[in-house]
Amino acid sequence: MKKILIVEDEPRIADFVSRGLESAGYTTLIVEDGAEALERSLVGDIDLVLLDVGLPTMDGFEVLRQMRAQGSGVPVIMLTARSSTRDTVEGLDAGANDYVSKPFPFEELLARVRSRLRESTTSAGVAVSHGDVALDILARRATVGGREVELSAREFALAEQFLRSPGRVLSREQLLSSVWGLDFDPGSNVVDVYVRYLRGKLGAAHIVTVRGAGYRWE
Repeated sequence: MKKILIVEDEPRIADFVSRGLESAGYTTLIVEDGAEALERSLVGDIDLVLLDVGLPTMDGFEVLRQMRAQGSGVPVIMLTARSSTRDTVEGLDAGANDYVSKPFPFEELLARVRSRLRESTTSAGVAVSHGDVALDILARRATVGGREVELSAREFALAEQFLRSPGRVLSREQLLSSVWGLDFDPGSNVVDVYVRYLRGKLGAAHIVTVRGAGYRWE
């Protein structure tokens, strides 16, 4: 079930949108604060963000700019009472996928949500991201917080395995098979060596050792 983050500081609107989306079969989460929205959007379990512009602590444009700077490719639909061309352009330039002016018919919003989620599903194999780490699969580019990092072919393949399974423990046997195409060799420490390389390039805190089981991407 797709999970949608609703970032809206007007409880009446947030509740209206949430109830409508849940009736349409989606899971929703509501936050009212810009800084909290940024933090929550980068966790990795959000499929789409409905983002209001006027928010406490950090406006929607800044939330979106920081999301994109940190490598998040989650689809974002801006929701705002501002309808000027300048504001629309600013939102799209910041990385918005769509822009809806208030007030809006819920049916129109729902249609835009479905459309953006379809686009996201279509491009799912092209890019993968979690937190501040993003991989462009076709271009073979890796970024951390928007900064490009050079990875070897094996490092990139290993990183892709982790980012496609965040929070899941991957055994050394699984990684050896999927990345190197080898059957388990109890004498090989190649997985451990490459995990060490990745920690050095992508951030040590991202990959946790699960004693006796393997590794987990946090």
